[in-house]
Amino acid sequence: MSLVYLSASGQTAPSVLVVCAPGYPGTTEEAQSFMDGFAGIAAKEAGWPAEDLEAVYFENEATGLARMNDPEAALALVPLPFFLEHGDELDLVPHLHAVTDKGGDEVWALVARKGAVSGPADLKDFEVTGRPGYSPAFVKGTILGRWGPLPEETQITFTDRSLSALRRAAAGEKVAVILDREQTESLPSLPFGKELEVVTRSERMPGMILCAIGGRLGEKRSGELVKGLLGLHKSAEGADILRSIWMSRFETIDRKALERARKAFEAA
Repeated sequence: MSLVYLSASGQTAPSVLVVCAPGYPGTTEEAQSFMDGFAGIAAKEAGWPAEDLEAVYFENEATGLARMNDPEAALALVPLPFFLEHGDELDLVPHLHAVTDKGGDEVWALVARKGAVSGPADLKDFEVTGRPGYSPAFVKGTILGRWGPLPEETQITFTDRSLSALRRAAAGEKVAVILDREQTESLPSLPFGKELEVVTRSERMPGMILCAIGGRLGEKRSGELVKGLLGLHKSAEGADILRSIWMSRFETIDRKALERARKAFEAA
């Protein structure tokens, strides 16, 4: 049976995979051709008709969240901070995590001007900013919780312009920047990189997580899609489409690592 939902107009609609990565490059319009390709291959690997699955990308938290609340949105591919911030309200059920050429785990780093920060207390009156800043509990708990509690005066903000924030930090402003692994690796190449240092790093944790949204997809269909995605990289066609969206494969999620991240989030 083809999985469809009745819209308010009485027309049938395919299931939708909503990809939302706040602060990452690309727009909904720029990504759509890649999303169409991914949805087509994913449906094929699951043994579905191509028209049963659609995919759409959002670089904005609010628009992605709104789309996931639509009844035809059955799946979500989101970064860990989004999952922890909105998982309960959306009833997100994690199944897989996306793996890049550099691995499936993410390690976040706190970067500041050299000598400016030696411990959490030094961040009093600082702005801590970065891609995961839309989830203060993720920053304070999951990323920095092992390092120590931040002062109440520390301001946590979201930015999709990490380079500008790093430039401000290098210039001596009271700014510290949260970077993902790829951003951290690029630090030495920056003209002002010598003015900056990694103050602390998080433990390894899942990066992008594929989730079912509640029970909208159904257990049978969820199993079919999960099985198909796990084998997607084994075909030349599947490997190509994964590379086009900066992935190499999907793997079963590490639930112990996910639970550690959740506990740190809740503690914050």
